Amino acid sequence: MDQVFAPWRIEWIEREEKNPDVEDCVFCELPDRETDRESRIVARSAHSFVLLNNAPYNPGHVMVIPYRHTGEYTDLDEQELLDHARLKQLTIEALEVALAPDGVNTGCNLGRSAGGSIRDHLHTHVVPRWEGDTNFMPVISETKVIVEGLEATYDRLHDAFAAREGSETSGTDRAVVVPPSSRRSDE
Repeated sequence: MDQVFAPWRIEWIEREEKNPDVEDCVFCELPDRETDRESRIVARSAHSFVLLNNAPYNPGHVMVIPYRHTGEYTDLDEQELLDHARLKQLTIEALEVALAPDGVNTGCNLGRSAGGSIRDHLHTHVVPRWEGDTNFMPVISETKVIVEGLEATYDRLHDAFAAREGSETSGTDRAVVVPPSSRRSDE
C-alpha cells in the first residue's frame, strides 16, 4: 500500500458541520465561508470562482467553478458561460505569471462515466504542466510528487491575480475579485 503524507487535508476533515441548505455540496459551501484563504479560493468573478485543488496533480492545479449548483454544462446561461470562460482564461494567464508552466491542461469531467469525484457541481480543472514533469516516481512507484506546498502556491496565484489591472482584494484572507470587463494587459 502506498502512503502519501498530506497534512493539509486535516483542515478539510475537521471542518465545521456542513450547511444543509447546499445539499452537502463542497463547491456550494466553500464560497460562503468567512475566509477565502482558508477555503483556498484564489479569485472570484461575478458568476464563478477559482479554487486551489486540495489534491493537486501538479502545483497550481486549480478549478474554475460556477457559483450556481449544476452538474450540467449546458445548464449555464449565457452570462455564466461567458464569465466561466473568461475566468478560465484569466486563470491560465495567472498561472503563466506565477508558475511559468510549459503548457496547461483544462477539462471538465461531465457525467458518471467521465470519472469526476464531484459530479453534481460543474467544475473545470486547470492544470499547469512542465516538460519533463512526468518522472520515474509515477511510472515506477505510482506516486506523484508535488514540489510546492498549497500555501505557497496559493500566495503566488493570489499575487498574480491581484496584479491584474482592475482587480481588487481586501487582504490576504480574501480572494481577488476580477472585474467582468477585465482585459489582457497587451490589448
